[in-house]
Amino acid sequence: MMNKKTIEKLEKMGKKIINDLKTGKNPHIDIPIRSFSNIIYSKSSGKLSLGDKYSKRYFLNVAHSKRFMQTLLVASFCKGLVDEDIHASIRDMYYNLKRTLPGTKENTFDEQRESDPIIVDLEVALDVLREDLHLTTDRKGIIVGNVVIKDRGDLIDWSKLGSGGWSIPSTVEEIEIKKVDAEFILVIEKNAGFERLHEDKFWKKHKAILVGTGGQASRGTRLLIHKLHDEFKLPVYVMTDSDSYGWYIYSVIKSGSMNLAHVSESLSTPDAKFIGLTISDIYKYGLEKMSIKAKDVDIKRAKELMKYPWFQNEKWQRELNLMIKKGIKAEIEALSSRGLKFITETYLPEKLKKKDFLD
Repeated sequence: MMNKKTIEKLEKMGKKIINDLKTGKNPHIDIPIRSFSNIIYSKSSGKLSLGDKYSKRYFLNVAHSKRFMQTLLVASFCKGLVDEDIHASIRDMYYNLKRTLPGTKENTFDEQRESDPIIVDLEVALDVLREDLHLTTDRKGIIVGNVVIKDRGDLIDWSKLGSGGWSIPSTVEEIEIKKVDAEFILVIEKNAGFERLHEDKFWKKHKAILVGTGGQASRGTRLLIHKLHDEFKLPVYVMTDSDSYGWYIYSVIKSGSMNLAHVSESLSTPDAKFIGLTISDIYKYGLEKMSIKAKDVDIKRAKELMKYPWFQNEKWQRELNLMIKKGIKAEIEALSSRGLKFITETYLPEKLKKKDFLD
């Protein structure tokens, strides 16, 4: 069904350009502006989105013509992928389309940093996801839990994949979730933290789905978190380092990011709550000697987060102010100073029992 809708949108864009040419008009493509001035935060939905400001990319315009050509090349390539129901990486696409135009010394694309933004342009112009265009990126993110899925005809049980867990692909829209026996989703920033929790079978003891993001969560990981939450109404708890960059990782999972505001509807999970690590936890659990001195860039980022609408509540303001005042931060691994199983047997169970979350 999604393939059909994507094809229809691509064909509609192409037919409009052909009609403009036939009627003597200067063909153009309307592309929503992705700058900060056109990004809106909705308190009711808890998500970022694009406003209604558009720019026009014209064929007969010296400043626009190359980008216009590049946009049509990428659109045509994606149309071929969707028609054949195959996928390609954004790197594959770049090399497939890179060539010198006949009779000139001009290349279609000189570097991949030229083609990547065109993909986003198509996303916003057509109101589709990159994944709907059958474009993929490297896998990032791992998951484990008592869940069975169907992926391209194969049944996969996340609880029976050994120590590695299931590697989350960049395209998860076509995955069918067949069975879920879990009470919540726990997202953890560090792969080391995921390994600790997985080895201790935290997910099995507490009926959880455990997700490791390995830093900033990839689109595929955020899509899967959203999908699990939306379809099965599972609470989502996020655990990161106690610093402004870890908290931004939580922010992106919860409300979306400025760069991808146009796909926040599918990527963000506004109900997500933060389970730690906080600056208050450093003092509560006696981790002062394990803390790290915050750099100027950490403090600057914390001050920026204080201005975000979704960090305006009293608890978040207190934590951000505490970091700025004390000038410290801490990693999840600092909890290991209390014992290797402290995080699984004490810290997280206490947080869950007391519902000690930040929202």
